[in-house]
Formats: sequence, structure tokens, C-alpha cells
Amino acid sequence: MATTTEELRIAEIPTDVEIDPVTLDIIEGALKSARYEMDATLFRSAMSPVIREQHDEFPMITDPRGRMVVGQFGAYINEMMEAWEHGIYEGDVILTSDPFKCSASISHTNDWLILVPIFHSGELVGWSSQFGHMMDAGGRLPGSLPTNAKTIYDEGLIIPPIKVIERGEVQQPVLDLIFNNMRMPAMNRADMFALIAGCRAGEKRVQELCDRFGKETYLAACQALLDRTHAAMKTLINLAIPEVPHSFEDYVDDDGLGHGPFKMKLTIWREGDHAFFDWTGTDPQAMGPVNFYLSEGMFKMFIGIYLIMVNDPQILFNDGFYPLLHIILPEGCLLRPRFPSALGCRTHALARLFDVLGGALTKQAPELNTAAGYGTSPYMLYSGWGEKGDFFYAMEILYGGIPGRPIGDGMDGHSWWPLFENIPTEYLEAYYPMRIDGYTTVTDSGGPGLHRGGNGVEKRYVYLEPGEVSIHDDRWLTRPWGVLGGLPGARSEKILRRVDGSEERLPSKCDEIEVEPGDMLIYRTAGGGGWKDRLDRPVEAVVRDVAFGLVSPAYAKEGYGVVINADGSADEAATEAERERQRAERGDALFFDFGPPLEEVLANCKAETGLEPPVPATPLKWSALEDGADAQRRVREKDNLPGDIVTAP
Repeated sequence: MATTTEELRIAEIPTDVEIDPVTLDIIEGALKSARYEMDATLFRSAMSPVIREQHDEFPMITDPRGRMVVGQFGAYINEMMEAWEHGIYEGDVILTSDPFKCSASISHTNDWLILVPIFHSGELVGWSSQFGHMMDAGGRLPGSLPTNAKTIYDEGLIIPPIKVIERGEVQQPVLDLIFNNMRMPAMNRADMFALIAGCRAGEKRVQELCDRFGKETYLAACQALLDRTHAAMKTLINLAIPEVPHSFEDYVDDDGLGHGPFKMKLTIWREGDHAFFDWTGTDPQAMGPVNFYLSEGMFKMFIGIYLIMVNDPQILFNDGFYPLLHIILPEGCLLRPRFPSALGCRTHALARLFDVLGGALTKQAPELNTAAGYGTSPYMLYSGWGEKGDFFYAMEILYGGIPGRPIGDGMDGHSWWPLFENIPTEYLEAYYPMRIDGYTTVTDSGGPGLHRGGNGVEKRYVYLEPGEVSIHDDRWLTRPWGVLGGLPGARSEKILRRVDGSEERLPSKCDEIEVEPGDMLIYRTAGGGGWKDRLDRPVEAVVRDVAFGLVSPAYAKEGYGVVINADGSADEAATEAERERQRAERGDALFFDFGPPLEEVLANCKAETGLEPPVPATPLKWSALEDGADAQRRVREKDNLPGDIVTAP
């Protein structure tokens, strides 16, 4: 903020104010409530089903230094403000959709990020921010998510950080320029102002806390909350992160252009209370849009979410623990692509990141971690022109199998993001020319284990108007792995059944698939991997799964060694014998079970999936991959943590 230092008064965080536990708990509770009020305000005000119904949005409230105190996506403000030269005033609202200009806190151009400064008594006391997925951001295809994009310029309008409201005045020429590039400007406008309303709700609650407790007390409480999370995460880091480096790798299946698989490799280790997460060994960035421009702050939040949810869900998510984590991302790799890389299908790498992180952590504390989940964010997009000449565009995010976990079975057909919801069938059928013929789980798709992996979902869309369909998905080639004796989950598949009865298998990433009235898309997502020995699963649990249609009688025997009678009960004697036979045949249970080796998977791809296997990608000439040692050296220097360069085992 080079031009605002004399005009902008940033509140100092006091170091001499004592906060009693009761006051701290009240302020913490109020901030949590404010964060959820931001959500509620947005949901009631937004127009698009992706935000209003599915809740694809993320809020944040920060302190004056831009550190997230409560929220969901981690701070980015200091990085974005480094090049900001337009002043910050009370009543301002800043908008951006450029991942490369906000430290990757948003990951593609469909995410519109709103930033509102919070003032009290003339001083900046924090920021309120929220971003949400816009159903369309302009560009060549409806939805702005072409699976064959090669640069971000193919993915719609790229909005740099710009004021859409200045000192309370709407900047109409700016909005006219933006909305003139959208297919559904009324929807974009409604969603943008709903995001602003959500941020205003957060701003108001912070100002009320400053009025009630005094600005100094409020700011001291923010620091205390950050310090408390910092202390708690120190304990978790020492519990979960090994001193000896551990590595794990998994794959994104393809990039939408026929290249792949793309390896994602993570090495973790601890030096005292500090943890290192090194992505050296990850493949170079893709030509296609599966690159995920990973924000260091975002990944630190992901690590915190994983460690906190597995070990102590009562810990408050905030930036307090960020100084304890050090992220090494070689420039030019799949997770640190250079501008102007395409990013539209980034959710496959984003979700796979959790699988890789969990796999690396499992080696230190196997009893505390999970198998792999469905590992992507499946999209279905349908657009066209209705019989009255009106343009329609539907988008839905589907879910899949959550992995088997230490506390129990993985959830069936659930989102990786806990607050996401499905779009009601009634909504889809009321607003779009489609009929939902069925919505169920995919029987047998969850990986067997002591705790079963969740089943994927099958959704059957019947299209009622001519149009075009796009699909984004993954895990059609590799399987969601099982752990500690659990088996992998099933892969995803897409089948287009034409009205004449003919069928064709569709790739996991495709655009402009023409459909006619009566055509049906059968969309099946992947299951989750199983956790611990499948042959130790209680027989009564398997009987229940069969009764509920989650597991077939045949797979009960094959996957769990449980023999089911014709009346649905278990044959105990036959089950005991079958389990003994399978144990003897299997030998020791695998620590990780990926299914067949990758070479075999590729060799059998056409026969098993009906699709051609991907071919290895050629590194891009314009984006050389940074050496991993150089990347680690850069991070150590930036974070002031000297030490020897650590290499992956």
C-alpha cells in the first residue's frame, strides 16, 4: 500500500492488555457467530444454486495485520496489498478473480473474492473477506471451465484487484465493464453483492465488539486467539510429524488433453517445533487445466484442518500456527504453475492433496489417519437454448466416498468440504430442462475395511432440451487407496445413454458433448478406501450394509469374507471358514493398498474403462521446473530457518 501510509491508520495490537478467560471466550464465540452470519447472509442473498444451495463459498475475518482470526481459507491480504496503490478508505470494497494476484487464495477465475476493510474510530482494525464460485465468468464456453484450456486466458474474464465501491460509492463503469462480459450478468451481480453483504455483516460485528469491549481489548483478544492456536498446534506437530523425513505420492489421472498421470509427491519432517512440507518430486505443470496454484497460506490451513479434525476438533482455525509450518513448492510444478497457466480443473489436484497429505501423515501415526477418498470435485455442466429462445445453464458439484477413518466408516456420497450441500432435485427440475431419474450410492464402490470406505454416488440426468454437456472428474484410472489392510475404493465412470438406447463412455474431462431430449447421463463418482483389516469388520455391520444396499451379497463374501444367506442373514460357519481361507491366501495385510501397479493399470486401461490411457506429458518450454534444493533454500531464507538441505528418502 505504497501511497496510503500517510492516510491509512492501522491499529496497533496492544501488548500490555490482559484478557481474562471469560472475555476471551465471549469474543471468540462472537467472532465464530459473525463468520457463520457471513455465510447465512450470503446464502439468503445469492441467486446462483452453486452458492445459494451448495454453499461453494469461504469467509474470513482478520486482524489489522491481515492474519485470519476466524474463517476458512487463510490470509492473503498482505501479499495482495504489496502492489496496491489506490488507497484504502472506510466504505471501500475490493474485488478480484485473479489467482496470480492474491497469493492464490482463490484458485481459478470463477472464484470472485471480495475484500472489505474494517475501521473503528478512524483506524483499520481488520478485514472482512469472502469469496464464492460464480457459475459463469465469461470466455469461450458457458461456465468458463473448458477442459481443454491451455492458458488462463481461455477461462473467462480475469479481474485484477479493483475497487467496485469506493468510500461507499458504487463504481458503476467498473461494474458495467465486468458484467458486459458475463452470460448471466444479473446472476453475477446478485452473487457479487451478496458476497459484499456477507462481508458487511462481518464488518458490523467486529465494530460492535470494539464498541462493547473497547478496541484495545478486542485486538488483544485476537492476538490471544492466535497465540492459543499456535500453542495447541505445537503439540499436534510433535505428535503427528516425524523428525525423519517421510514421503508419499499419488496421481492426478489426466489433464483433459490426453496427458498423464501427474505425480504429486510430498515429503514431511520436523525440526523442533517447526514442520516442513516439501512438494519436491511433484511433476512439472500440465498443459491442460489441472494445475492447482497452491497458496502457501491455503495449504497451511489444509494441514491445520487435517491435524485438528483428526486430533482435536475444538482447536480454532486461524493463522496463529502458520509460523510453525514451512511449505516448499518448486516453481513450475503442478502445484506452483507459472502465469498464464490454465487452472479451471484444479479441484482434482486440490482434493488429491488431502490424500497425499494423509498418506504422508499415516506413516508416523497410522492409527490416527485415514485412507484415500474420492479425491476430486466432480462437476456436471449443461447449457443450451430453450424452446422460447432463453439461454439456460445448469451446474452441479457432485460428491463421492469419504475414506474409512479411525472413528468409523467413511460417509457415503459426501463432500470433502463439511459445509457443502447438494442441490435439491426439486430445484434442478424446477429451474432447468432436466429430470433426475435417480440419485443413489454406487453399491460396492466403498473400499472394504474394518471401517468401510464411503460409497460413491450415481446420479442419472435426463435432458429435456437440446444442449451441450461438460464433465469434470478424476479417479477414473487410479483408485482411492486403502490403508492398514483396507482395500481401494472403486473408480468413477460416466455413461451417456442415448434416447435410441445406444451407449458411450465419456472421458472424465470433456466439453461440448451434444445431447438431445431424452438422452441420459449416468454419472458415477469414486468411492473411498477402506481403513484397517477388512476381514476384521464385524459380521453384523456387513449384514447391515447388505440390507441397506451399500454392499452386494457377492461383494460381502469377496471383500469381507462374509457369506450371506438367502434371507439376508450371515452364515457364521461359512463366514469363519471363508475368512480363514482369505487370510491364508493374502498373507500379511498391506500398509497401503493401491490396487494393481500403475504400469498394469495403464496397460489394462482400455479393456477396463473403455477409454484410451493417458500418455506422458512433455515439460513446457516456457515453464522450467525449479530445482527442489533451490526451492527449499529459498523457503529457509525467507522464513529465517537455516539448516541443511533435506532430501526425500
